[in-house]
Amino acid sequence: MNAVARPVPADPQPLATSSPQELQGRPVQFQGSRLALWCLQRAGWQLDFDGLPARQGVIAVYPHTSNWDFIVGIFAKWAMGLSVTIWGKDSLFRIPLFGPWLRWMGGVPVNRSAPGGIVADMARQLHQARERDEFMWLVVAPEGTRAHGPGWRSGFYRVAVSAQVPLALAHLDFGRRRVGVHSCLQLSGDPDLDFAEIEKRLGSVRGCRPEQAAPIKLV
Repeated sequence: MNAVARPVPADPQPLATSSPQELQGRPVQFQGSRLALWCLQRAGWQLDFDGLPARQGVIAVYPHTSNWDFIVGIFAKWAMGLSVTIWGKDSLFRIPLFGPWLRWMGGVPVNRSAPGGIVADMARQLHQARERDEFMWLVVAPEGTRAHGPGWRSGFYRVAVSAQVPLALAHLDFGRRRVGVHSCLQLSGDPDLDFAEIEKRLGSVRGCRPEQAAPIKLV
């Protein structure tokens, strides 16, 4: 990994730009598992990934409509070579064997009834990682559930804006059998502008159960 750390003030404020900006460069590169990539390809999937724009950031994965998403996503994670922090609903971490394994994989349980504390804590951790030039990316499925919902939960967005880190858009496109990072944005801090851009980039992605995909908007 060869990205250069950028200093941040002790109490940084969210960035306010006129519009979300696409980040073209991918200076942070990885060596992924060839076996995991082979497994994906044998299953008919194509991996879209050419690195990340910074050593810290947030990855939003869309859509989340089936248990198959987790299986495809884990193989994609291994094939990309990413070591990430993964937010998941707290009930998953109470499952025998699976819960400890999920923690080992970087999973962090989230109580959906009280997410505010973890948002502030994660933003602070990302700030500290940038000050120390340490690699840290948070992965979130913003819909929060496989069932059809009214939109995306705001936690991932608030973390990215508060921590002033890039947002990578990851797709699980069962229609085209493609998985990976679609594009990377520096958010403007204006939810209307940012989500219009996200919808433009991910709106055509087809989940395993398309009817259960939530619309790309904040709730």
